[in-house]
Amino acid sequence: MMSLLDVLKGASEFLGKQGVESARLNAEHLLAHVLSLKRMDLYLQFDRPLGEIERAPLRDLIRRRGTGIPLQHLLGTVEFCGRTFNSDNRALIPRPETEQLVERALTYTNLGCKSSSILDVATGSGIISLTLALEYPSAMIVATDISSEALSLARENASLLGVDRIIFHEADLIPASLEKESFDLITANLPYIPSAEIPTLSREVQHDPLLALDGGADGLDLVRRLAPLAYDRLNAGGHLLLEIGIGQSEEVKTCLAEHNYRDITPLSDYQGVLRFIEAMKGN
Repeated sequence: MMSLLDVLKGASEFLGKQGVESARLNAEHLLAHVLSLKRMDLYLQFDRPLGEIERAPLRDLIRRRGTGIPLQHLLGTVEFCGRTFNSDNRALIPRPETEQLVERALTYTNLGCKSSSILDVATGSGIISLTLALEYPSAMIVATDISSEALSLARENASLLGVDRIIFHEADLIPASLEKESFDLITANLPYIPSAEIPTLSREVQHDPLLALDGGADGLDLVRRLAPLAYDRLNAGGHLLLEIGIGQSEEVKTCLAEHNYRDITPLSDYQGVLRFIEAMKGN
């Protein structure tokens, strides 16, 4: 009978040969998932014998991961800002950079007021809107997405986290039903990949919904459409906070300036990439 360590080594070697990055880490996550253990607990059980009953489901997961199915889809979950969310092919897998967008939103101290309001556009699995709802328990929060499937996942995550006060709308960006509403913060992680680049993306990213990736010819179609809509829905002094693609900051700044935003500021991620744009509606 093979030991846990032997099984882990074999799985890691296979994933490495299939071109999976961080093969050992992926194998550890999948083995911990099969054994219903925390990943770090594996290190305390390297000598544990694993029989066929335990190895068979792991083999299937390792094979599927080797074909490019994302780890998060196989686990069914993803970690974001210290919380666990359900994750599958109904919505974009959250990227670590998006945590920084939330971190920036948490610097807006006015959002802690009872009368504050937040709109999250293209909410996907709900990771931004739900995290802000938990961090700002007094804020009124609305989330929209054009995909009914993404919204079904967002609602599942709301139930998972015990959040029952987000108003979800199935809509293309900002629906007309919100024309009488105004917000102190509008966040959006819109599709921003240029259409021609999508076939070149990694096989893992290809499992994300096309609707969550395709930003049109230069990746900025939805940003251009959102800019005037968001301006009309912001309170005076309110912020628009966007996640954008590499090399898009100058064009996004120009677009926002044309729609009368002020204090337009590109913000870097931890790798020094201009990944976010912050802008304000003047008084």
